[in-house]
Amino acid sequence: MLTYSGTFVNQQWPYDAKTPHGAWEFHEHLIPASRRKPLRIWMEVGDRDLFNPNVMRDGMHDWVVANEDMARVLAAKGYHYQFVFARNAGHVDRAVKQQTLPEALEYLWQGYSIGGVKKVAKTGPHASRKADN
Repeated sequence: MLTYSGTFVNQQWPYDAKTPHGAWEFHEHLIPASRRKPLRIWMEVGDRDLFNPNVMRDGMHDWVVANEDMARVLAAKGYHYQFVFARNAGHVDRAVKQQTLPEALEYLWQGYSIGGVKKVAKTGPHASRKADN
């Protein structure tokens, strides 16, 4: 999973009583209370990311805090994750994406086995891979 400026805040609409705090529930209750999943996670947030504490006066609309809390609970559960905190960066900052996307993708796909696919000698303009059945 790859996320830039993850929206782990309370943006829920319409209201759902099962998750009263919207996406804030992920780091507040859902991840801590569930078993660890086989995921590798790369996430980034900028220090000047979206922040509007007065939207609903619920304390659950700070993107930086939400992403920091997500990293904290992922660490506590033993997830494979990488968290990048970008200084002087805003929400889904273009310069940050340009600098980090290649390494983020390498991190996510490292060691991934492509089972059933092998390279075949190229014999024509359309022959490049063959799937084993």
